[in-house]
Amino acid sequence: MNAVSWRALRAGLSALLLLAPAAPSAQHGPMLLDRFDTGDPTLDWYVVNDAVMGGRSEGGFRLEAGALVFAGVTNTDGGGFSSIRTRPRRLDLSGHDAFVVHGHGDGRRYVFRLETDDGTAYWADFDPPADGAGEVRIPLDRFRPRFRGRWLAGPPLDPARVTSLGVLCYDGRDGPFRLDLHRLEAH
Repeated sequence: MNAVSWRALRAGLSALLLLAPAAPSAQHGPMLLDRFDTGDPTLDWYVVNDAVMGGRSEGGFRLEAGALVFAGVTNTDGGGFSSIRTRPRRLDLSGHDAFVVHGHGDGRRYVFRLETDDGTAYWADFDPPADGAGEVRIPLDRFRPRFRGRWLAGPPLDPARVTSLGVLCYDGRDGPFRLDLHRLEAH
């Protein structure tokens, strides 16, 4: 094959590859992110309440009967939120399209928070079952970037860049809250 026809063949193949639909990504099974029935969570959790901005909400977590219990009292005179988060570490959730939260709540709405390696936070609301343990599936395409209470027009979430997880009680209501988490997975 002469040099001219080789270049033409290579250019034609390149054009076909650009037009071809992307191959579906390999399917991954569920990825256990943390479980709380062992008494030793996999991820390093810590508390961030609205006191960081002058608020008056109180909240924290404890391990109790196979669950991480996130509980406290929100006060909307100030920030109006309580949260728990994990310390940063590379999680690489590529190949997954949803989070599954196993546990139960108290009838209040909660926020699942993801943070990427560039510090961008992505939020998605969820309603845990209030009538006993169950699960909630949160598709990753529902997560939207947010900064200091404002929605951003930023890029969509890249699951490969997730470094931190979090849960917030931030529903605009005053009063006690309690969310029992049994297990967190990526599907």
